[in-house]
Amino acid sequence: MTTVTHHPVLIVGAGLGGLTLARVLHVHGIEAAVFDLDASPAARAQGGMLDIHEESGQAALAAAGLLEEFRPLVHLGGQAVRVLDRHAVVHLDEEDEGDGDRPEVERGHLRDLLLDSLPAGTVRWGAKVTGARAVGGGRHEVTFADGTVLSTDLLVGADGAWSRIRPLVSDALPRYTGVSFVEVELRDADRRHPESAALLGGGMFFALGEDRGFLAHREPDGSLHVYTAFRAAEDWLSGVDFTDPDTRVAKAAVLEHFTGWDERLRALVADADGPLVARPVHALPVGHSWERTPGVTLLGDAAHVMSPFAGEGANMAMLDGAELGLALAAHPGDTEAGLAAYEKALLPRATAAAAASAEGLALCFRQDAPQGLLDMFAGGPGQAG
Repeated sequence: MTTVTHHPVLIVGAGLGGLTLARVLHVHGIEAAVFDLDASPAARAQGGMLDIHEESGQAALAAAGLLEEFRPLVHLGGQAVRVLDRHAVVHLDEEDEGDGDRPEVERGHLRDLLLDSLPAGTVRWGAKVTGARAVGGGRHEVTFADGTVLSTDLLVGADGAWSRIRPLVSDALPRYTGVSFVEVELRDADRRHPESAALLGGGMFFALGEDRGFLAHREPDGSLHVYTAFRAAEDWLSGVDFTDPDTRVAKAAVLEHFTGWDERLRALVADADGPLVARPVHALPVGHSWERTPGVTLLGDAAHVMSPFAGEGANMAMLDGAELGLALAAHPGDTEAGLAAYEKALLPRATAAAAASAEGLALCFRQDAPQGLLDMFAGGPGQAG
């Protein structure tokens, strides 16, 4: 007879949301086990900069008891904003005065802060979930690629857009938004790419036109992280070999979308260092919800993956994790009451954020771009949230 190991709380996914949940539970004396498919914390790059909002990401860090530890990680100057059009004409240039409520931080540094705050062994790496099923009484069993089967009283899907846990509560799937990103990097920019460094400035950068644009930021190590964005058919990216070490063909394919744009903007792709990374943008339907299902819930992208055009994804995931942890701590011995309280607040909040993200995508690529974004920053017509 096979013995199935039991965990009272089992979290699938060691992203920012899952780790925030584990940390808040730990602060309140509740043990949780986190399982992630990555082989180790350093298995892959964690992405670029995040702006951590006062009312969500920072509130989550406060609940986790980590707000003071977070402050030294902030990238000074990172809240500067520059908005250009396709001709590289500057329409907005705001410096970071250090008094904003959305400081920038590297995603990897933030994840390390959360990981280091957990007891050793909380996260089990190299654990790929292949299935999950209800076994009655609110309990679930989770099966892993190596054949391991674990049981739990509370299963939390914090495993991203293509969640293996979501089907337990919802049959919804993310849909392609019509926009694709191709991510590039220019390293040691002040020395190796001085013209691009001067063009981008010290913080966030947008150069927008109808149906396409460049979104970028300067990282603390002096590199420039650039997302080219354009409307394209869902299968467009699959027609380009982004794995070829010779990036010339991939760069040419991306630059076809920016014919007629200023050469200083095109150089952000033409001069990029290292590989190009393709990222089609998917989102769950705005208003995605589910009925209360005993013993299981979702957070972060598993619950409400959205486009990045309102800057809410990571912030919402962290707030989800914190609020779920606080709700469970507030209802000791009654997990269902805690889950019901969490979902009652989560679902309308997620709907509002997803709607703002969809609106942000639309306004960034309007026919008169970058006017929609300029209106948003001015708080005028077209404001996305």
